[in-house]
Amino acid sequence: MRERGNEGTREHGLREIIGLFLKLGVIGFGGPAAHIAMMRDEVVRRRRWMSDQQFLDLVGATNLIPGPNSTEMAIHIGYARAGWPGLLAAGLCFIVPATLLVLALAWTYVRYGTLPEASAVLYGIKPVIIAIVVQALWGLGRAALRTAPLVVVGLLTLVLYLLGVNEILLLAAAAVVVMVASHAPRIRTAAPALLAAPGTGLLSAVAPAAVAAATTFNLAGMFLIFLKIGAVLYGSGYVLLAFLRSDFVVRLSWLTDRQLLDAVAVGQITPGPVFTTATFIGYVLGGWNGAVLATVGIFLPSFVFVAASHRYIPRLRGSAWAGALLDGVNVAALALMAGVTTQLTRAAIVDWVTLAFAGAAAVLLLRFKVNSAWLIIAGAAAGALVRLL
Repeated sequence: MRERGNEGTREHGLREIIGLFLKLGVIGFGGPAAHIAMMRDEVVRRRRWMSDQQFLDLVGATNLIPGPNSTEMAIHIGYARAGWPGLLAAGLCFIVPATLLVLALAWTYVRYGTLPEASAVLYGIKPVIIAIVVQALWGLGRAALRTAPLVVVGLLTLVLYLLGVNEILLLAAAAVVVMVASHAPRIRTAAPALLAAPGTGLLSAVAPAAVAAATTFNLAGMFLIFLKIGAVLYGSGYVLLAFLRSDFVVRLSWLTDRQLLDAVAVGQITPGPVFTTATFIGYVLGGWNGAVLATVGIFLPSFVFVAASHRYIPRLRGSAWAGALLDGVNVAALALMAGVTTQLTRAAIVDWVTLAFAGAAAVLLLRFKVNSAWLIIAGAAAGALVRLL
């Protein structure tokens, strides 16, 4: 009887998980911070599945592993509530609604993206995307750049990224430098030099991205790139831009900057994780098969990392070393976001109208806290109106 009772409880928990995360997958606009706020309202305040402290422990754990934070929060909550079935159900239910919508938009884009109507909509959306990234940089920067050494590490990371150093190596170097410096006061003043030294070697070992030769597209190579990104990407979903641009635009020439911005715009106007940008890129490059492989590749590591780390969350919570490592990763992630924003701005701000769109969106975001989804809709309508006139 006890086994039946436990089985019934687990099945009930699984149904709750499916219902909750399907709903959040449909209405989850606004990015990772908004997603996590919605999850807290549901699982802490309304359903009382866990305490605030337990929820915060999960938030901290998602910041210590690569991947999209809000998706990993969904997976953690599902695992805590309903075990392995809950882990899979929560992640899939949160991801699938956005994936299907992105697929529909990708299908439309491939067939009609060059028509005046479609280009007019994207003309208004792209500068708004730049403003959204700037707003994210502003908010995250105030939280991450708490000390002068962290500011120095961030600036050096930005410079090295703009010079062509590999973004994964920069993330790792910044994390190690900050972690070691925070536990060794004697070398705190040498931390910038420690970051610059490997960076100098990297400049000679890593060819400047701008001279990378184009490579013929293939599905297996695309899948491995998205698998790599999903396995190593720390920080906000916007850091995804740096990785996508480095691989698909600069190194392989499979996409243009404008196509990348189009993909990001679609990721922004749909609910759910920003990582569904991969679904759009996969479809543009390789049709339905490409969309499926790209989506699986970029999200698969999150399921693996959450399953492997969930049991260790209580130990991570009080670790000063893990906190310092996270500080370094966050600072480097911000630097990558800043670097890619400067590059993509040239493709989005093409005249005084788009400059005005970006400026107005930035004011509304920073001053009046307007939801980014509404701004994107407004940008699309304004772009269509400008082209019509």
